[in-house]
Parts: sequence; structure tokens; C-alpha cells
Amino acid sequence: MPSVSPAAPLLEIEGLRVGAEGVEILRGVDLTVAEGELHALMGPNGSGKSTLANTLLGNPAYQVTAGSIRFRGEDVTSWPTDVRAKAGMFLAFQYPEAITGVPVLQFLRQAASARFGEDRSVLEIRLTMLEWMERLGIDPAFGERPLNEGFSGGEKKRNEILQMALLEPTLAVLDETDSGLDIDALGVVARGVQAVREQRPATGVLLVTHYTRILELLRPDVVHVLVDGEVVDHGGPELATRLEAEGFDAWRR
Repeated sequence: MPSVSPAAPLLEIEGLRVGAEGVEILRGVDLTVAEGELHALMGPNGSGKSTLANTLLGNPAYQVTAGSIRFRGEDVTSWPTDVRAKAGMFLAFQYPEAITGVPVLQFLRQAASARFGEDRSVLEIRLTMLEWMERLGIDPAFGERPLNEGFSGGEKKRNEILQMALLEPTLAVLDETDSGLDIDALGVVARGVQAVREQRPATGVLLVTHYTRILELLRPDVVHVLVDGEVVDHGGPELATRLEAEGFDAWRR
């Protein structure tokens, strides 16, 4: 893998245009995240938030038609998903899928081995997994169950943060991790994200949401507003407060 410039931003998106099935969804997105920062990407349903999240991790369902994605100074626009993941990019899905026949422990061991380029023992993964399960309020028995099979919505979201903790990404993209959670589960997930950040302070986080509840628990450094496929505003946490009060219509063109 090419060498990395230490002065480069962690994530730099320039003029990104993305389409799916012949329809343009993102229309020239510019966004930069530095090491250790937490950025919130907010916007109404259908604005392109999840498209951006999936594009960052190389989902082939979305086609980049212009612009670039740079990760730690390297242009990763054409990199496949597995290469991005191994380099330290991580996506927590809005709708995590179940994988029949693959226990959580086995999945985490395989994912960690791929991420770090070396086999991780079952014992090593089990001990780390159990530690984080306790922090995230996950029943340890879930480690032996097929990934996400029969899990509630809250359990699936906590399992995504469990993966984030064990895979130690440099950049974590959390796609509406807060959606469908009650206030208690939201608090557990937010504390889990914060615990990962405290353990790895250089980790950058792009949190995709259209609610402000989680931002009261995870105070962002920067808030971006995405409307109709374009980032139309940037600001600090006070911007999220304005969005809560005024809605997104004030930013529509």
C-alpha cells in the first residue's frame, strides 16, 4: 500500500457525484474530517446520507461519476470494499443483515484477522468481545448465536458498535446507528461509541443521522447539512440546535 502523508486530512471528499440505477443522488459533495474529530451529517429522508455512507465504503450499487474520496492522503475512490476495510475504514449499517450459520464470535475473528492481516486466536477475540459486550449491555450468549439472527433492532445496533470496538478503525462511518432505538438503548450505544473514541483518540467518526437526540450525548465537532444531494451548510453543535427548531426546509433551495 502506498505511503501516507501524515499531514493529510483523515477523510477528504471533493466534488463527489454519485448515482444509482441511472439516477444522480449526490451532486458535488465536499467534506473533510480530521483525525480524532466527530462529524455529524444531518439531512431529511432521501437527501443522500446513506448513499454517501455506502459510497465511502465502496458499495458497488453506487457509481461515482465525478470527484474523489481521499483517506489519509490516498485516493481510495476506486478501491474495493475489502481493501478500504483493511486500511481502517468501517461502516456501521443502518439495517444490519443477519448471516445464518455464522456465530458472532466466528464473524469477529474472521473480520479482525482480515483487518489486521494476521490470524487472531479464538481466545483473544472471545476475551475482548466479552469485555465490550459487558460495556454495551449485550448478553454474552449472543457470541455463540448467528450474526444478527433473531436480534432486536437495538441488539443489532449494539453489535455494530461491538464490531467497531474490535476492528479498531481509523475512520468509522455510523449510518443512522440511532434510528429505532429507545432512550436507554441510545444511551448505551452512545456510551459505546465514546468508549471506543477514548480508547483510540485518533479515530475519526462520521455520524449520519436526522435526529438530534444522539448529538446531545455525542457532541460533534462539526455538523454538516445535506439536502437534495448537496452539503448546503456547515457549523458547530449549535447548527444541530437550529435544525431541531427550524427543520430542514430552511436549507432547501
